[in-house]
Amino acid sequence: MKMIFRILLLISFISCFSGSLLVNVTQTHYQAEQNHSITLEWTFTPKPDVSITSVYIFCQLVTDLRVSVLFHLHEGVEVSKSQDQQFSGRVQFDRDELREGRLRLQVSRLRTDDSGRYDCDIRTSDGWNTDVCRLNVTAAVDQHKAQTTVSPEPENWRRIGLYVALVLTAAALFVCVLLFSFFLCPNRIKLIRTKLHKVASKTRKRPYTSIKLQVTNFTNK
Repeated sequence: MKMIFRILLLISFISCFSGSLLVNVTQTHYQAEQNHSITLEWTFTPKPDVSITSVYIFCQLVTDLRVSVLFHLHEGVEVSKSQDQQFSGRVQFDRDELREGRLRLQVSRLRTDDSGRYDCDIRTSDGWNTDVCRLNVTAAVDQHKAQTTVSPEPENWRRIGLYVALVLTAAALFVCVLLFSFFLCPNRIKLIRTKLHKVASKTRKRPYTSIKLQVTNFTNK
């Protein structure tokens, strides 16, 4: 039923000659990020009468897989039931700007499947015309990872600084131990060796003196 309604609506647009109405997009290509908002804009001339009840608008997203209704205005009244579920509650427009010949559709909470070609047909008492623009929505996850990789948090920087300080302190202590071993320990070892040499010398002299005393005592007897 919904598909039949769309076909009849398109036929009603096509059956109306274009007349002198001119429809243009203010920007042919749009680039946005997932979960952000964007405003798609069309202008049309001549401007409508004081009342916008003569304005008919039908905008849709066209991709290789599907066609989705973005916005539908009939006799100045928005027709929400013809809008696809994909855009439900995410599209807003300013009625007052229609009197100035401007259609601005703000699409919020963008999704990657919102990418594609947007056709907008506008019909007034001056005729009918259409123009298209393209929207590319990129995933926000990839950019977030890139920012995390390039710019570490301040707390991580503090941890890195602490680790570097600990490594430098350990290296300094190691150098001090090496210097102590090379310049101080050899002197102490030399002193110990000298004392041991003196003790050994005294020990070697004592047996000779004892034997000499024993020989002297035997002779006296």
